[in-house]
Amino acid sequence: MPRKSKSARSSAGSKGKDKGHPDDIVPMLLTSATQELFGCRADEDVTGESPYKLLKKDDIIQDFKTRAAVSDFRPVKQIVLDYPEDELLLVFDKDFIYGQRFYLVVTPEAKERILNVVQPPEPETPEVIETPEPSLSSEQEIDEESVKETREKLCYKFSRVRRKFGAPVVFSDSITTLVNCPSYPDSKFSIKLMQRDCGSQAAARLRSSSAQTQWMMLRNMSTQYTPRELSSEEKEKILQSDSMKNFCKLVTPRMLQALQEESIMNVFFDDWKALGTAVEDIVWSGEDFKDLRFYRGFSDQNYTKDKKISSINWHPTIYGVIAVALTEKRQEQEPTTFASKDSLILFYSFSDIYNAQLLLECPGDIFAFEFCPSDPNIIVGGCKNGQVVLWDISAYVTHLQGTQPDEEVSVNTEIYYINEERENKPPVVPFCAVSFIDSSHKAAITDVHWLPPTFEVTKTGLPVENKYNISAQIVTCSPDCALMFWDVRVPDRKQNVYQKTPYGVPNTFKHLYRTWKPLFRVSLPKIDTSGEYAPLKFSLERSTCTANTARTTEAANENDDSSKVIPDYSQLRVPSAKTLTTLEDVNTKLFIGTESGEIIYTDWKLVKDESGRLHTAKPLHCFSIHHWLVNTVQLSPFFTDIVLTIGSWSFAIWNEGVMDGPIIKSPNFEHWCTVGCWSLSRPAIFFIGKENGSIEVWNLLENTNVPAQVLAQVTDAKITCIKPWIASSKQHFLAVTDELGMLKVFELPKALCVPSWNESLRVLKVFEVQEERLKDLVRCRELWAKEQKEAEELKKRTEHDVLLKPLREEEEHKMLEESIMKGLGLWPATADKQDA
Repeated sequence: MPRKSKSARSSAGSKGKDKGHPDDIVPMLLTSATQELFGCRADEDVTGESPYKLLKKDDIIQDFKTRAAVSDFRPVKQIVLDYPEDELLLVFDKDFIYGQRFYLVVTPEAKERILNVVQPPEPETPEVIETPEPSLSSEQEIDEESVKETREKLCYKFSRVRRKFGAPVVFSDSITTLVNCPSYPDSKFSIKLMQRDCGSQAAARLRSSSAQTQWMMLRNMSTQYTPRELSSEEKEKILQSDSMKNFCKLVTPRMLQALQEESIMNVFFDDWKALGTAVEDIVWSGEDFKDLRFYRGFSDQNYTKDKKISSINWHPTIYGVIAVALTEKRQEQEPTTFASKDSLILFYSFSDIYNAQLLLECPGDIFAFEFCPSDPNIIVGGCKNGQVVLWDISAYVTHLQGTQPDEEVSVNTEIYYINEERENKPPVVPFCAVSFIDSSHKAAITDVHWLPPTFEVTKTGLPVENKYNISAQIVTCSPDCALMFWDVRVPDRKQNVYQKTPYGVPNTFKHLYRTWKPLFRVSLPKIDTSGEYAPLKFSLERSTCTANTARTTEAANENDDSSKVIPDYSQLRVPSAKTLTTLEDVNTKLFIGTESGEIIYTDWKLVKDESGRLHTAKPLHCFSIHHWLVNTVQLSPFFTDIVLTIGSWSFAIWNEGVMDGPIIKSPNFEHWCTVGCWSLSRPAIFFIGKENGSIEVWNLLENTNVPAQVLAQVTDAKITCIKPWIASSKQHFLAVTDELGMLKVFELPKALCVPSWNESLRVLKVFEVQEERLKDLVRCRELWAKEQKEAEELKKRTEHDVLLKPLREEEEHKMLEESIMKGLGLWPATADKQDA
């Protein structure tokens, strides 16, 4: 094989002077990342005693494709491609014989020769390396401190008379007295230390000082700068100079080459980002940041003054649109009080951070609301007075998207602007339907969810097939000790279809106007005592609609018209129960958090009693985990049986298949936990908001007792809501609200967005370990209870025997006395018998 050029044989940054090497090897400089990738870490995988490592040819070719120009094997790319065998030999050059830490054997004959010979090949044309003269001072000091032998060694010979070998030995006590040999100082060995050798190093003293002054006097000042330019004569002289002409001749070819490259390819393309999006590539991309990045802040003082945000939701399909529900800070009003002008749901957009884009009129303060999974224009909310409200914002989609057409959108749209200035005030959308107050909850609705479109429930809570495959049923809960199921479709009763709605209100849910009643009610009786539980939050399997992966406005406009058909709820009717098929694989059990801190696990299906009447069965389990209000009960977006609950000063993670208690229980924190949520992209990450305005980031793969990161002072007040959102694969947001009515949107770093390698399986392993720990703890508790019960029974028997012992002794004493008296004839019964 011909000798390679010097650029192919050596790499930049070689250690020491390059030495000659045979034609069948090439010195290589391998970075630590390449050594770890190919399993050839210096002094770990390969050592001086075992310096050989066989590399697969396919792995090196894959490295060319993956890392391209940054691959350490790029200088020998053609050699590797032409190599006839499947494995190449890499040798660890510990002594830098050929100038690098490694060298690659490029011929099969050399590989066989090196593997069969222990010693490495001798260099072909070794160069004479001139070693610098040693420092006389340092070598002399080392020579003086070394120990050298200056006299001959003494030789001692020990012998014994032969006749004494094998003679018997007799041991006896010595008759001589013991002689005490006390220690005393000997003047012959007392040497006075006259000189001592010690090392010292001189260093400059480091001093750090600072001063801070405040300029108290304010003064308005301005400074204007005038650039100093050359005159025309000076410019002409410089342009006509020989140095300028020589410079232009020198750089003209390089400039022309740069212009040609720019026209051929994009020189501003980021090659690092094109390598990948894994967590390992974060450092390469130059965008490694750990803290949240503030992206937008929203606050409309016309509506948020003296208000706090109780609920928040991102719009499922429109980029950068987020809705918040406002409530009064002081809960002094009665639950039945209406405040239609003050109770609103505001829509914000990234395009305008100071003004609300849309207002939803509410009959009372809204504590929870949610977009419909099948139609994002339909919104359901729960009021403070216990009523359920529906809105239809389909006429305002273009307004939220920021594209206002010239023609009118609908007749109703123009009606809302009659009494308002369209330019300054956002449009107000009235509610389409509200539940009948006598059939609604008796307290504020604290949580509301749509049932997934995969099934629906009957009046008895039995899950059946959903022929329309559209979400049309709602579940609500309230502290009035009940869960209610609602249906938004047209009922079988024809008189309800032709209800008249007020002027200007969309006719989407006219069949529900003033007649909407729940499908059925689920009560929560206590397990051991009388009374009922007061639910605040519950978990329900969420459906995957277009909301979970948000799209840009352009993508939404392109896909919505063709790929998705928005249902018309005014035409949907409740099907007959006789034509529906019962579904057996639907999970009808759910977790519920109460205002007393309990976690309830119950079934919503109704059962019949002895008389045949339907009623709610008692909950299956009840755990007193949290000390006070439960503010979060959320199902993991990656696992269908993992639930996160947060309340008061702790959080807990539950597995629906293990109902002996939480598999993970946190210690009590210093600050009150107000809200929490799972990450939408990483199975091991979840967020917890605190009352002091901070956010804790927990990573189950790192630690289950200490947060992985604490983001302090995210807001200036108590955090009320947290909602993540995935805008794209490279842009993840986290919306945070507080009780001051402020909405802040943060951009999440890549470390919190991009999952690590095989993260889901690793998190499952963590859950399995915690489940086994919980089962062991339950077994230990049962064993302790059994031992304690046996100890109590033993104690009772012992106490009983102690009490009976005096009675037995007294009876024995009486029997002995009776026998003695009878023997003497003095027992009264015996005397009477003799007289008779």
